[in-house]
This record gives sequence, C-alpha cells and structure tokens, in this order.
Amino acid sequence: MLLLNDVNQSNMKIKYYLFAAILCLTLHSCVVLSPKKYKSLLAERDSLSNRSTSLEAQLSALQADTMHLHQQLAELQGSYSSLSGNYNKLNDNYSSSSSKVSQLSSDLQKREARLKEVEEALRKRDAATNALRDKLQQALLGFQNSGLTVDIRDGKVYVSLADKLLFPSGSIVIDEHGKEALKQLAVVLNKETNINMAVEGHTDVKKVKNLGQIKDNWDLSVLRATSVTRYLTEVENVDPKRLTATGKSQYQPVDPGTTPDALAKNRRIEIVLSPKLDELYNLIKQ
Repeated sequence: MLLLNDVNQSNMKIKYYLFAAILCLTLHSCVVLSPKKYKSLLAERDSLSNRSTSLEAQLSALQADTMHLHQQLAELQGSYSSLSGNYNKLNDNYSSSSSKVSQLSSDLQKREARLKEVEEALRKRDAATNALRDKLQQALLGFQNSGLTVDIRDGKVYVSLADKLLFPSGSIVIDEHGKEALKQLAVVLNKETNINMAVEGHTDVKKVKNLGQIKDNWDLSVLRATSVTRYLTEVENVDPKRLTATGKSQYQPVDPGTTPDALAKNRRIEIVLSPKLDELYNLIKQ
C-alpha cells in the first residue's frame, strides 16, 4: 500500500511538471528564452515523461501482483473452507465411532459378565452332578455286581439297571431283588429334590413272543419303564411330577453286537437324572 501511495504521489508531481513545461512552452511565444534554457527545459520534459512511463509500468505490475494475490487469497480461503468442512466431517465421524466403540465395549462387558454367570452355573451343575453320582454309587454299591452301573453322560447321571436285576425273563413285574435296588435309589432321590428323572425302557433286537398285553419290543420297553415309575411313586413316594416314563424299544443299544453278552447289555432300564437347570436356562434366554 505504501508503494502504491508513492507511485500516486510521483504521478502527481510528474503531471505538475508536465503542466509547468507545457505552460512555459505556451508562453514561449510571449517570452523569449535563451537556447540553453530551452534545451534544459526539453531535457527535463523528456526525463519527466520517461519517469512517468516507468512509474505507470510499475503501477500496472503492482496492480497485476495485487490481483494475483487476491486470487491466491480466494483459493486459499476456498481450500481452508474445504479442509474445515472435511475436519468437521471427520470430527463427527470420530464422535460417532467413539460412541459406537463405547456401546460395543459396554455390550462386551455385559456379555462377558453373562458368560461368567453361565460358566458358574455350569460349574455348579457339574459339581451337583458329580456329587449325585458319588452318592448313588455309594448307595447302590451292593448292586454293582448284579448289572447296575452309575455314570455321567452329557451332564446327566445315568443309573443303568440290567433287566435281570429287575424283572424275570419276558416279564414286566419287578422282582424282590429289583425292588431292593429301587428302594436304595429312592432314598437318594427323595433327598435330592432338585433332580428331574426320566425312566427309559430298552430291549434287545430279538422280537418278543405274544405275551398277552405285550405285543412287541415297544410294549415291553414302555411297560417296564412304567412299572419302575409306579413303584418309585406309589411305594417309595417319589414325587410323580419329577418323573417321566418312556420306551425306546431296541433303537438305542449300548452294544451293536449280536452276541448273548451284547444283547444282555441292551436289555436294561436307564434312570436318567438331571439337575434342574432353571437358573442356567434363564441366563441363556437373556
């Protein structure tokens, strides 16, 4: 701006000198100048004209530079506005992402807490199952050489009783030896009130002969299961709401062989005991 002011002031001076020179030349007709003075005035006029031309060129250059600077300033302002807009978008995205991360972190913590609860419930179930197996093995120790086994499968306790321990051949009537085994089993079951029970009847692949009400292996497996269930509920006072009786016929063998030993293993009553898992189911449903 100072340079532009200097140029403008110089232009004013040049115009003033030019006006003075022209005035002198105009008055030349009235005033007689010496040749020397006349030449001096002409030289001064030419110098002022050259200087004016130079200053006008500088002015044009400065105006062009000023216009270029204005263009650069406009471009920079446009770039700044674009960068500012991008920054705001990135900041908004960061805020949104940060919020999502916080939500995911909160959800993960909740899931981890639920996982720990489920793991704890499963640990309690396994501990209860193991304790129940140990109690049953102790209570039924005297029958384990007569075809009775107690083991754990899929988190459940299976008490398997060979048919010869409970029934005469082809019969659905429990004999005295079988009643004694069920009596000892009921002592434990009546103390463990948080246990559900399923009584399953199983047969071998041999078809039964027509024995009146027993038509086939389905009948035999179901009727033997209901006989055990009736004895436990009616004689040993096990809560019938805790019991389910089912017949599996020949279709879930423990030994696929056809030897007498394999067939004997498949003829059995299995009492499946599972701890009530209401707490675990409620955790899973959440």
